[in-house]
Amino acid sequence: MPTPDHITDGPIARTVFSLAVPVVLGMLMEFALATTDYFWVGKLGASAQDAVTTSMVVIWTMFAATSIISIGITALVSRHIGGKRPERAAFYTRQGLAMALFVGLAASATGFALAPSFLRFMGTSEVTLPIALAYMRVSFGFATAFFIVEVVYAVFRATGDTRTPTKIAVTVVLLNMGIDPLLIFGWGPVPALGVAGASVATGLSGLTAASWALGKLLRGRAGFPVSGLFQYRPDFREIYKIARIGLPIASQQFVFVAVYWFLIKIVHQFGEGAAAAMGIGNRMESFSYLTCTGFAVAASTMVGQNLGAEKPDRAARCAWSATGLAVVVTMSMSVLFLTIPRQIASVFTDSPAVLEIAVAYLMILGLSQITMAVEIVLEGAFGGAGDTIPPMVVMSIGALARIPLAYWLCFTLGWGINGVWWTLTFTTTVKALILAYWFWRGRWKLKQV
Repeated sequence: MPTPDHITDGPIARTVFSLAVPVVLGMLMEFALATTDYFWVGKLGASAQDAVTTSMVVIWTMFAATSIISIGITALVSRHIGGKRPERAAFYTRQGLAMALFVGLAASATGFALAPSFLRFMGTSEVTLPIALAYMRVSFGFATAFFIVEVVYAVFRATGDTRTPTKIAVTVVLLNMGIDPLLIFGWGPVPALGVAGASVATGLSGLTAASWALGKLLRGRAGFPVSGLFQYRPDFREIYKIARIGLPIASQQFVFVAVYWFLIKIVHQFGEGAAAAMGIGNRMESFSYLTCTGFAVAASTMVGQNLGAEKPDRAARCAWSATGLAVVVTMSMSVLFLTIPRQIASVFTDSPAVLEIAVAYLMILGLSQITMAVEIVLEGAFGGAGDTIPPMVVMSIGALARIPLAYWLCFTLGWGINGVWWTLTFTTTVKALILAYWFWRGRWKLKQV
């Protein structure tokens, strides 16, 4: 595990790898879980897959809310660790955990109550609606645990310890994968819960991860003591500082997810099979996305700590190095999507109609995997600097543009469902190019937090 001295003085590429690889391994386990989950749910039919796909769009909204806290915590903790101020890092950790508790409870209650309205807004069919509602409400019931675990992971990663959260994540993902089919199909005294069983398995795993990660944090495993957590009073001025850093990124993620609500409405006009195919494509693309997230974590940590150590030029080199390495990884995914899309999609469906749509989706996505890497990693670099306005502007405008573009391509030009897939590829590429130029300008080096 790299120390703060290695992050601010050691070889850049090697340090990027040492930070990113544990995160990538953990993310690959998440990919394996999502893939396995969708595989088992696929045994229940296209309506079940549609329920999971539609529900996930709403659940992404909940995870976007975690960014309000985790992005701010990453920027502040990494900056103070780089500046040799562990007591301030501990202070902001306590603030972040208080935020996670309150925001998580609010998200849980809101999501549970409004789940039916969310699903009807997206045009969910009467067949899919009760299946998706059960899945979604169980997921929101465990929301607070996911808020806590994301904040604790952010603290560990900001210190340069990406291995601890990865060990926890891998263990609980294996637990999830083990109990997933048991709860979906039932066995012996365990009842068959169907699609809802998948969300129960995920929720129990998240609760386990939160308890385990919080225990390690309180025992000082992050490199500084975090004591007196339950006798501690929140400082709302400092909580506002965390939110002020994280809110721009979270806002653009909210916009991104909200746009998907409208895209799902478009997709549903082409039938449940189209939504099922979208789920297949999303899960396969998540391999690239989650891998790039690992490099984004490395970029965020290294940029934050190097700025704290007053080494802005090295911070820039770290960010570009992480971006280049992510591009190399996603290039291989592009090749797979473009050359063997049918073999990939056929793992998840026996329906010829779903298969044809999914094959086209994967091929079109294959054209934007590299630019997706640039987009994700540089967003992480901006976040590590605490300069979260540029990615908010670029990502929000790019996401909003998807709605009229998708309608135009699908219906005005008559491209059909492929118009949605081309919309995603076009906008990802443009966003990446603009974000790269903005980062290259270097004004993020002057950002004070």
